[in-house]
Amino acid sequence: MKLGVIADDFTGASDIGLTLAEAGMTVTQFIGVPDGAADAALDAGVIALKSRTAPVDQAIAASLAACDWLQAQGAGQIVFKVCSTFDSTPQGNIGPVLDALAAHLGAEAVIVCPAFPENGRSVYQGHLFVGDALLNESGMQHHPLTPMTDADLRRVLSAQSARDVGHVPAHVVQQGARAIAAALHGRAHLITDAITDADLIAIGRAAKHLPLLCGGSGIALGLPANFDRLPKTPDWAPVTGPGVVFSGSCSIATRQQVDVYAAKAPTFQIDADRAVMGDYQIADIVAWVAAQNTTPMIHASADPAVVKTAQDRYGAGVAAHAIETFFARLAPALVDAGVRRLVVAGGETSGAVVTGLGASALRIGPRAAAGVPLLRSGPTALALKSGNFGGPDFFAQALAMMQASA
Repeated sequence: MKLGVIADDFTGASDIGLTLAEAGMTVTQFIGVPDGAADAALDAGVIALKSRTAPVDQAIAASLAACDWLQAQGAGQIVFKVCSTFDSTPQGNIGPVLDALAAHLGAEAVIVCPAFPENGRSVYQGHLFVGDALLNESGMQHHPLTPMTDADLRRVLSAQSARDVGHVPAHVVQQGARAIAAALHGRAHLITDAITDADLIAIGRAAKHLPLLCGGSGIALGLPANFDRLPKTPDWAPVTGPGVVFSGSCSIATRQQVDVYAAKAPTFQIDADRAVMGDYQIADIVAWVAAQNTTPMIHASADPAVVKTAQDRYGAGVAAHAIETFFARLAPALVDAGVRRLVVAGGETSGAVVTGLGASALRIGPRAAAGVPLLRSGPTALALKSGNFGGPDFFAQALAMMQASA
């Protein structure tokens, strides 16, 4: 293994796995830290953790364990993969985990860049933009678990980290890899501007000898070339059979996708109160899915005001945990009943589904949308979508792609 990735959620892991696979690396996404050794022919291993919103000490411990396993497989460079909207809180977990990894690896200057231009994420003058809006004006300020109320990543990371936080500005990045490398000095996390894919490719070249980087999937665009890898399309064998759409994300993009899909397919909406009370019977919902003539959707996506009401009633994490537990129980029951295609929206929901299925590793397939690959776990095809990713008709498109050849 040449490159190791520690992802703080499951959709982020498949996102960067796709970037590396399309750039020519052989990639496997592991669900948690594996017990045994990886295939010696593997170029990159991506370990998916559910650490983004975990208690800080648990997030650090899991990340260090992942780092140790990746290094034991031969990985000479580690990427700490975070969301392209830098999802965190003033307490972490990005800063504390990054500090721990830097100390563990003896890393001095650490590039930090969540930019993903293909999906509208750019970093300029240290500020994160979503399209033409600052992060805190993009809808992310209403996120139920990690509300992002400041677009200045220097301030965000400084509040979380014990290290100095610096900045590599766009005019330096645009001079190329040599200029970027010259700017990497001191024991600091360096917010690095990136506006285009060309900027990210230059950052990748500049990072060739760094032990640690942090960013979104875009930060991996330039890394495979450091190992003489050439772009390719990942293989895919068609998966047929019944499908289901799950959605737990409350992002603006996902709620639009839910509305579009609900106009053409049977829909079952999960009520937070009933989920907390344990009112839903898994067998009843499996039977409802089996009775549908078109691929149904089961979702808990709601307006932020509705989510806040549930949080106020039960506590910030209680309703979310109840809904995740519901999806974790439902997914394997549906697969046992013959469902073979699962499209899942939301990082926490995706983590719950994959954990419920008991998957230990996922094969990276071709892209269903920017940042979203098709995945294979045994006979089951999955697409794990970050809340903000994909176009309005993503659900139907991903289901159709699963049945086609690459």
